[in-house]
Amino acid sequence: MLKLNPKFDLHRDVVCDILRKEASVCRVKEYSGAVDTCILNIERDGGILYSWKGATGTTRIGKYDSNTKQNKLLYTFDKQVCVSSCSLNKEETLLAVSLAQNTRGEEHLKPISKCLTLLIEIHPINNTKVLKAVDCRVKVQFLYSETDRRSVLESHLLLLTEDGYADLYHVLLTRQEGYRVVMANPERLSKTAERIVEDFCWVQWDGHTQRVYYLTPNDKFLMRCVQFYPNHNCETVLELPLELPANLFHTVKFVNLGFDHYHTERPEQELVRLEVFTDRIGSMCVCYSQPLKDKQELIYTVVLVHKDCRKTFRVSLGSDQSPEKAAYLHPLFIPIGYHILVYLQDYFLHCVNTRQQEMLCHSLFLSGLDVDLGLQCQSANITVLHAEEESSGSLLDLASGRIHTTELSPAFLLQILRSDTPRCPSSKADPQRLAALHWLLVYMGNDPNLELKIIEWLCDNVYAFESFDQIQEFILASLYRISYEKSLSLDKVLPYSSVLDKKEILACLLEVPGVLCTTELHIESVFKGKARSLQGFWAELQWNTERTKYLDAVPNPRYRTSHIQADWDKLRSERRQSSHMNHMEENTKKVLSMVDTWCLDKKLVPLFQEEDHQQRALIGLTVDKLREHLNRHLPRLGKKKIDLLVVNYVAKLLELIRHMLESVWLKYKLGPRVLCFTQQGSPAEWSVFHFMFRILEATRGLCLPLPPGYHTLLAVFAVRCLPHHTFLQYIDHGFLQLTETFVSRLMTDLDNSDANERLKFSILKRLPEPMEQRIYHMWDHPISSASISRDYTRTLLEKLNKNKGFAFTGRDKPGFRPEFLPLTYLAKILSDTEEQALNPFEEQENVDARFVEETALKQTLILLGFEEK
Repeated sequence: MLKLNPKFDLHRDVVCDILRKEASVCRVKEYSGAVDTCILNIERDGGILYSWKGATGTTRIGKYDSNTKQNKLLYTFDKQVCVSSCSLNKEETLLAVSLAQNTRGEEHLKPISKCLTLLIEIHPINNTKVLKAVDCRVKVQFLYSETDRRSVLESHLLLLTEDGYADLYHVLLTRQEGYRVVMANPERLSKTAERIVEDFCWVQWDGHTQRVYYLTPNDKFLMRCVQFYPNHNCETVLELPLELPANLFHTVKFVNLGFDHYHTERPEQELVRLEVFTDRIGSMCVCYSQPLKDKQELIYTVVLVHKDCRKTFRVSLGSDQSPEKAAYLHPLFIPIGYHILVYLQDYFLHCVNTRQQEMLCHSLFLSGLDVDLGLQCQSANITVLHAEEESSGSLLDLASGRIHTTELSPAFLLQILRSDTPRCPSSKADPQRLAALHWLLVYMGNDPNLELKIIEWLCDNVYAFESFDQIQEFILASLYRISYEKSLSLDKVLPYSSVLDKKEILACLLEVPGVLCTTELHIESVFKGKARSLQGFWAELQWNTERTKYLDAVPNPRYRTSHIQADWDKLRSERRQSSHMNHMEENTKKVLSMVDTWCLDKKLVPLFQEEDHQQRALIGLTVDKLREHLNRHLPRLGKKKIDLLVVNYVAKLLELIRHMLESVWLKYKLGPRVLCFTQQGSPAEWSVFHFMFRILEATRGLCLPLPPGYHTLLAVFAVRCLPHHTFLQYIDHGFLQLTETFVSRLMTDLDNSDANERLKFSILKRLPEPMEQRIYHMWDHPISSASISRDYTRTLLEKLNKNKGFAFTGRDKPGFRPEFLPLTYLAKILSDTEEQALNPFEEQENVDARFVEETALKQTLILLGFEEK
């Protein structure tokens, strides 16, 4: 389940070297005595401090350099002592140690303190200064400046005591005789101490970021963070209230402050386990657990400071666990990427997604037989080492002295995808598949071999699952990967999962059996310090927190691709070129130029080789709408950065679909013959057609563009794999789009057999008139010749008579049959002339009424015979 990579082995890297040196001291070929070696501390530079009991009855302290793989002796005590804490300054001139004093046996009558803290000059070995002699444990830790000035003659030492306070010592050094580095005023050292923290019950040191987190037991537990700056000034930068029961800490709990092999805390003394994890991009997670003795349940909480929320999980441990043991069980909190692994050995593993935490289905949860991290020891012996510059923490087995870097095994996650057993029905497997798929794509997707295996899995599971569409998830998660490292604020703005777009989400995606989750928003974190001090990580964390509060308050902060459907329908209805269409085309050119840059050597699948006006318009519209959305919600990123991000996003979409097609092309060993119309499709080609059709279905559901040429390629597969009548039905129902490239090739490549003629006529009837006229020029057939002749004659006659005022609109009249165009044209002229002639029976304006009266009277007299004509 976990992929453990060996990083350090105490026996291999240290003990073997010590044995060789001890043999040299004793002047023997091989030293056979026991060497009691233990790890004391791990400094910021990766150096591992350790102690061992030498052959001459002394205790020695050494350092293993993880970069050079070399060991170095730092100091030798003249007798055996118990080193409970140790730290080395960056320049390797001072060594701070805390010794646990032996108060048993003959020593118990002597008035000595339980802990003696020393500061030793070791460049070269010289004076020793006693810093503290107290009856409580004392932890020592040098600050490490980010500057690489080895000539700096000052060091700064933290002393943290079990009495609940921390002092910072400023040690001034001086150089003597050109090489000796000694303390300038050792007698005044105690006067330089500065009290920075008081009254804490829990404290954690973060060496990589030079921070101290501590918990104060007031009316309400309050966690504070003190940040040390390169100039060694410090200030409190964060306050965070935590909801914890009272009386949790019988003694002060030290985290990440070395390893005390002479003070072991009994399980019943540890009523809570609390740790803080941060990432340089601006995320902070506070994790703590509380067993419930009576209910045989475990409660653990993950406070997502960057998301301004607290998620509390209650997990049942089952009735087979004894209440006494259940009361002292604590999980391991292991940071891996942007997940926190909550692991309770023999019970469960919960991979909490700290970036997309809204739904449980995006956090992998396993229990029972599925849980085995592959650790070679009990989890109680494991210590999680924090390392901000790495993507995941490391695990230290104190018993064996081994350190491993950790990552979740890709093979294990692929196994979850492929799981389809009676023990794991679909309703239970779907959430696990969804979480595993996102982990593989977002946090491991840069591995091309792994991505190929996922695409093969998609090919083998073409039909959508009951609760989610795996191809839509593949597309959105892969696109999210290219941007998630740029800014945490993109998490709630960019598309992440198609599940979030569904009107009805199945219950299996909203809950996990045996796990109760409650979410509390607005955790009341308070950022302190002056504005100039909130830089780097703290500026990002504060921005992420404030932006999260804003996005929680506004409607629809997440960009939903389906929301552009109305704009897309409107754009398709535009017939004339407009400034808006020109703007869309400019967007498209930017995207396609980026794709061309990426794909110069990839021509396996014939895409991006034709003009597809509809897809080009949709590409431009997608760029425009996504850019508008990001500019509205994340103006801090800047227009240039947003524009580049959006263009890359859409270009990656097109490239991703091309990559999917190339993968299945290679999987089924397809060649150029698949583009030939004259052959029937093979079973392999049918599988590719089915896969391409599912991609079309998935992208239409999300209203996402396809690479130009995709519809042509899909139509080629369709006409080869489907019966002609089914192919035409696919066109009529809008599943297939007739592109000019496809139709022109079909007209020229297929012969004029009866079946092919019927197909061609059926396709011609379904084409818009402008395309139909162009296609007739490509088909060698009497019908096409007749059509070309008619069009030519009509154009010629319209041109000759344009100035005579006759508009040739015969095709617009029903029943008009222009088979013989000259005769039709003559009939049209006569008809138009007749329409323009004066109708004597119609009432005319300006009639002389007197004249009409006299004429009527005259006609009446003639009819009566009184007058002659």
